[in-house]
Amino acid sequence: MNTYRIITDSSCDMTQEMADALELEIVPLYVHYRGKEYPNYLDGRALDTAEFYQGLRSGEMTSTAAVNPAQWKEVARPVLDAGQDVLILAFSSGLSTTFNAAFMAAQELLEEYPQRKIYVVDTLCASLGQGLLCYHVAKRRQEGATIEEARDYAEANKLHLCHWFTVDDLMFLKRGGRISGATAVMGSLLQIKPVMHVDNDGHLVPVSKARGRKASIQAMAAKVGETAFDPAKQTMFISHGDCLQDAEYLAELLKQQYHVPEVAINYVGPVIGSHSGPGTLALFFLGDHR
Repeated sequence: MNTYRIITDSSCDMTQEMADALELEIVPLYVHYRGKEYPNYLDGRALDTAEFYQGLRSGEMTSTAAVNPAQWKEVARPVLDAGQDVLILAFSSGLSTTFNAAFMAAQELLEEYPQRKIYVVDTLCASLGQGLLCYHVAKRRQEGATIEEARDYAEANKLHLCHWFTVDDLMFLKRGGRISGATAVMGSLLQIKPVMHVDNDGHLVPVSKARGRKASIQAMAAKVGETAFDPAKQTMFISHGDCLQDAEYLAELLKQQYHVPEVAINYVGPVIGSHSGPGTLALFFLGDHR
């Protein structure tokens, strides 16, 4: 019998059904959109994800808020009160203060619950990359791994969780300070699509460029052949910024070229989507390096 629960935040971008099946507790980040602040629930009950992307395409401006220590504690307390320990897998510290808030919350909770174990892992992951790490850790919990074994698995494998992204609209990267205005304008005119990854510090960084959308998707798929551990035996995740057809094309490439047996697809949620924009496409898998 497991005596602990895994808590993560909504930047994992899983479906609610998958989170439920893995017995994950989810703490929502927040999105400020059309004058209101919405919790980023995985099932979209506060803010519909497709509607959110329609708003971005029409020029709506958004901002986001990280999880604070009080919100982490609100979700963790019922678990601790029930006599269970807590393993927190938090959004990359390279992209958000959410991990720092989780660490602070854990220190405060340990003073209240000195008999309990509370561990916090900086996943250095984002979107369904964070989701895929949570998936693997939660599977191990369900197979009987102790909280220390689950924590150690997360720490040992987080830098093997490969993240590859491309975007369709460079202006969202410009707005977030990822590229210059001149680069965004010239890239848009020439149909240059960046291929980016999340590095070992958990930051989103450009790696290469492709001419056109299809080429950028094919370049992402090629990364599987370069670094993936035994792709024919892996589950891989794809997240998308309201571009399901492109996500399905990428999934088909993975199945045809590398015989990947299972590919799960879901939206890039509103928190990360606020910064990456519509047309974002991301691929996640386990490999020998990021």
